Amino acid sequence: MKNKISTKLPFTQNALFVLEKRYLKRDASGKVTESPEEMFWRVAKVVAAVDALYDKGANLEEIAQRFYEIMAKLDFLPNSPTLMNAGRALGQLSACFVLPVKDSIEGIFDSLKHAALIHKSGGGTGFSFSRIRPQGDLVKTTYGVASGPVSFMRIYDVATETIKQGGMRRGANMGILSVHHPDIEQFIESKANNQLFRNFNISVAITNNFMEALKKDGDYKLINPRTNQVVKRLSAHYIFDKIAEAAWRSGDPGVIFIDTINAANPTPTLGKIEATNPCGEQPLLPYESCNLGSINLSHFVENSGINYKRLGEVVDTAVHFLDNVIDANKYPLPQIEKITKANRKIGLGVMGFADMLIKLGIPYDSERAEKIAAEVMDFINKRSKEASIKLAEKRGSFPNFEKSIYPEKGFKYLRNATTTTIAPTGSLSIIAGCSSGIEPLFALAYERHILNGNILQEIHPLFLEVVKKEDFYGEDFLKAISRVGSIKMLQGYQIPETLKRLFVTAHDIDYEWHLRIQAAFQKHTDNAVSKTINLPQTATVEDIKKIYLMAYKLGLKGVTIYRDKSKPEQVLMVPSKEGKRKIAPRPRPKITHGITERVMTGCGKLYVTVNFDEHGICEVFAHMGKTGGCAASQIEATCRLISLALRSGVKVEAIVRQLRGIRCPRPTWSEGKQVLSCADAIAQVLAEIGRVQAEPVEIGVLACPECGDVLIHEGGCVTCRTCGFSRCD
Repeated sequence: MKNKISTKLPFTQNALFVLEKRYLKRDASGKVTESPEEMFWRVAKVVAAVDALYDKGANLEEIAQRFYEIMAKLDFLPNSPTLMNAGRALGQLSACFVLPVKDSIEGIFDSLKHAALIHKSGGGTGFSFSRIRPQGDLVKTTYGVASGPVSFMRIYDVATETIKQGGMRRGANMGILSVHHPDIEQFIESKANNQLFRNFNISVAITNNFMEALKKDGDYKLINPRTNQVVKRLSAHYIFDKIAEAAWRSGDPGVIFIDTINAANPTPTLGKIEATNPCGEQPLLPYESCNLGSINLSHFVENSGINYKRLGEVVDTAVHFLDNVIDANKYPLPQIEKITKANRKIGLGVMGFADMLIKLGIPYDSERAEKIAAEVMDFINKRSKEASIKLAEKRGSFPNFEKSIYPEKGFKYLRNATTTTIAPTGSLSIIAGCSSGIEPLFALAYERHILNGNILQEIHPLFLEVVKKEDFYGEDFLKAISRVGSIKMLQGYQIPETLKRLFVTAHDIDYEWHLRIQAAFQKHTDNAVSKTINLPQTATVEDIKKIYLMAYKLGLKGVTIYRDKSKPEQVLMVPSKEGKRKIAPRPRPKITHGITERVMTGCGKLYVTVNFDEHGICEVFAHMGKTGGCAASQIEATCRLISLALRSGVKVEAIVRQLRGIRCPRPTWSEGKQVLSCADAIAQVLAEIGRVQAEPVEIGVLACPECGDVLIHEGGCVTCRTCGFSRCD
């Protein structure tokens, strides 16, 4: 891979590619105009300049130098919008936002407008739709019938698809609905066909009352948010099973334990927390934003131990940096600026935890790893509070300090209402050249398909360093491990048990250890912890239910699972015996569900039905208001071929491209759009209903929509380790 940028910093080839693609400044022609060093200086100077607001004699050059060094050494990196936008016209530096959604047309669309502004500026948004009245409820002003929260989520999803974040980041949303909402079943199933809500992570907000009903095998209340009246009772086990079954099928919804979150709300007098940012690690009040940053733990292992002295120094500088970002920020809305500056929440987290464990010689799925996780995060959390107190002594506590829980806890000063968050670090960990967040390694090696069509074997550097000393090391071994990714899955080599224990990957690890490590970090984190519990394809619905129960018992604020190959894109294409790709149409299921649209064509009214199975769109039917004749037979033939193509893995976009623009002698207009023919009408319906469908790839692989390489599920998100594409980072 050829990179035009030059640097003296220790970046990997992948890091340089991601920096050039997403972070570095460009001129009007698109040419990169800064180096990574210049990017870090750009950020450091803007953030350091804030010190002049609090100390007119501050040595801004010295402060900027400290900020530059922790970034340039890749010991600490702030969230992506800060790296992208500091010192540039946009100037929006925060990644995480939560917006309220009120139960009115005005409130719903005000929030949508605000979300568009945030996405444009590079941020991600979280919403609770729990205040919207349920489907079928009364609309007094019109005497009509309410369409419910899921229908409005569709509008948000379409808007997000249209607006790409800042031109560099895709729109990302979290949609949350209370388990007590009357539309909860519809919400749970809302991502079942994998074509809707492509720009949403969704989570069910589970309460302690629900969990108590589940424990007693009893019913719980569904409450209309408009009237606050109980409208129905459901079996808690019934809904719990539906959540687990939906997550088993597609990974969605996740769950958040909303009462656990509010038990740790630092400002409960200001209101309850109802939503989180897109990956779930940052619970926020309405209109709050938060600035995140992550410390690269792999850089603090020295002499088979952890250098806590140097780690503490980096924590101090990082807290100073993140507090300054609050003042350096250009906020997309005045409401956001007001409450953000009133609470001054920051979220210092970590990345490179798996690499740290390997350097320490500690297996990820072990009590020693659990102990290290708690020890390291306890240190970071306490040290960050000490740094926040020192800042408060000079600058003052956050304005809502007296309304917070801290005076009762004995705090006299505190600059920030929260100081710690464990975020996913998809792009940041690529830049830093380390493992993502607190995740285990996803693979020890893999084949990376780069843009010129070549294939590179990527080997984890710590693994490569160790196996080079072994007798089995060689070209054949590297090819073999690249195909399977895990020592556990590798056959035909005599690999020492010590290496098998140390170099475990996400799918080698039992879910209990995923949860125990997450819980060890959560115990010492103010906000929440973003992590994916990766499960094998053989995992059952019962396994997922056990995960949810264990997560609640351990005090986690939320949990996200992903079962391997549960996305339909992963199973559409299979290798033949000759090793070549063969398209295998899936059979038509006995039961489907779908949408019918009426389109006015020059030949009359055309009714187009698009049906879905568990893998996505599976068939299309169309018929005219009149029957028989040549036109009807051609429409039927067209739809049969479309249906066969869809079940064979052909992308919706490819079908639409073939059909759009076909003209007949009688074009017309329908709903403000020109319809050129019946084929064109079918294409328009398909384009609207099936906007995005991923490229079909080999079994077990999810393709990046930007570079075509492998997407992996970690940190509660989907990330490409080649180009840095992420659905939420």
